[in-house]
Amino acid sequence: MRSTVAFALAAVLVTAGCGADPAPSSPAPPPAATSSSAPAASGKSLASGEVLHSDNVTHVANVPPKAPLDGPQAWGTDLAFQGDHAFVGNFDGFTVFDISDPAKPGIVSQVLCPGEQNDVSVSGNLLFLSIDMPRGGPGCDDDEQADERGWEGIRIFDITDKAEPKFVSAVSTPCGSHTHTLVPGKTAETLYLYVSSPGPEPGNPTCPGPHDIFSVIEVPTGEPADAKVVSTPKISGGPGAAGAPGIGGCHDITAYPEKNLAAAACFGDGILLDITDRVNPTVLQHVSDKENFSIWHSATFNNDATKVVFGDELGGGMAATCDRNTPRTKGANAVYDLTEDRTLTLRGYFKIPREQQPDENCVAHNGSLIPVPGKDIMVQAWYQGGVSILDFTDSANPREIGFFERGPVEGLAGSWSAYYYNGHIYSSDITKGLDVLRIDDPLTDPAKTVKMEELNAQTQSAY
Repeated sequence: MRSTVAFALAAVLVTAGCGADPAPSSPAPPPAATSSSAPAASGKSLASGEVLHSDNVTHVANVPPKAPLDGPQAWGTDLAFQGDHAFVGNFDGFTVFDISDPAKPGIVSQVLCPGEQNDVSVSGNLLFLSIDMPRGGPGCDDDEQADERGWEGIRIFDITDKAEPKFVSAVSTPCGSHTHTLVPGKTAETLYLYVSSPGPEPGNPTCPGPHDIFSVIEVPTGEPADAKVVSTPKISGGPGAAGAPGIGGCHDITAYPEKNLAAAACFGDGILLDITDRVNPTVLQHVSDKENFSIWHSATFNNDATKVVFGDELGGGMAATCDRNTPRTKGANAVYDLTEDRTLTLRGYFKIPREQQPDENCVAHNGSLIPVPGKDIMVQAWYQGGVSILDFTDSANPREIGFFERGPVEGLAGSWSAYYYNGHIYSSDITKGLDVLRIDDPLTDPAKTVKMEELNAQTQSAY
């Protein structure tokens, strides 16, 4: 992120300018109260560094930050997985871990390559990083450069040798790349990246308005140096769109290629996309929740693509929204049913039931499904609210079934991303490094039989 504060401010400005959506065809039910089958430790104040978790969650391992990715703002960000390896983004670069033994993750390599926020994804022998702060050029040794000559976008690395990743090339994108999503082409020879970025940003020469687009990068997998932007689809307009002329870009896009669908979390709206034509996605529906949502942050389909969970990053990740003074419907998740005719309908809300202290930044953030056949269960990061496991099989009554959290840390801290991969939960903690968790519960145990060769959480596949 360019800066979380600027990002949050931009969201407020853009959202304030949006008109109201037409009334839904049928009103959504009021949000149901959430409850947890796991001990919630209600009222317990944790000391700094103290760990608390539900009885069904085990803290398997932690690997703290190590030089050169351990500076004062070398914050841990997103994760991706391939085989026995985890790839962890960091504001100063990325780390490749060997996770063949989840209890003893080992560092294979670290790449010093500063660039906010270095969200990471992998496909085959390629690794991609999102850069959302203007720099003097695309190289890892280029410094920040906040003028019209600044570069930002996607960096591409060759990870054939995971002990020595090599920079290949880079692609500049309008307003940079806050996040990106891998979308496979019709053949293995082509890969697409859907690049999300907020904007416009007042006073930022690399991100002028209007900015109601995302970028599509086409990557020839055999010649990644030839990657280029091939389209910039508009997200304004379409069924249910707000009356204002344009949305301030998207924060995140989750694709479900097997269903030819994507769900975009954009400023002021959640957007359902048809991605049958990978280069030219079309808007199917806008949904809006101006009473409760501030920053539409991310989206997760259930396995059947009959539901979408949208998250609201109220306060841009900096605010303490998990206290008793913040309504249960703000800084939370909203669960939408998705019908066969591709219509989204709001069903309920979810927020972690564990109250956090007033100085702990806490809000809904990155998560993924736990692959339990016949159930809708996901794990999710909540910054200093920790890691939450929620069951949203009943759309109107989602509930927490397990959790892990630490005591308060001064400043921005906590779990940035938490994903389930081959029997374990991996959490990228902003300041504490990589955490490995395991959940042992009759509800989630069937997921242990599901094995994946690759996981980029924003690119969903059926299990």
